Amino acid sequence: MRRVRPILLVWFLLASVLVAACASTGSPAASATRVEVKLSDALQIDLAVITLKAGSPVTFVVTNAGAIDHEFVIGDQQAQDDHENEMAAMPMTMDEPNAISVKAGTTKELTYTFKDPGTYLAGCHVAGHYLAGMKATITVQ
Repeated sequence: MRRVRPILLVWFLLASVLVAACASTGSPAASATRVEVKLSDALQIDLAVITLKAGSPVTFVVTNAGAIDHEFVIGDQQAQDDHENEMAAMPMTMDEPNAISVKAGTTKELTYTFKDPGTYLAGCHVAGHYLAGMKATITVQ
């Protein structure tokens, strides 16, 4: 019986992994609808598209065009109210599945899937921003 050389076995395994990786369907973000978002120090959220499809991933490309930090939080009114209360109790921004903090002058992406049709909000809850009107409405059909 002939022995398989270890190096040949390693090459075979690496080739198998490479073929499997190339054959994958890709991540949800790769096929997601991309929506440009601009956050400004005028306490505005400008969305390029505000009507989206339920069940399909959406990648929000969020640019903070301002000189101060902002955040981009997606949710219904209850989720926005809850986040506002959390920020009042502990004013520390962090990334979550439905939210990202965006430093001044930077761009970040958030991929999110709206499960159900309805009206959602995007808001910034840095102290005073949401109450001053830094929010936008997103319609999901």
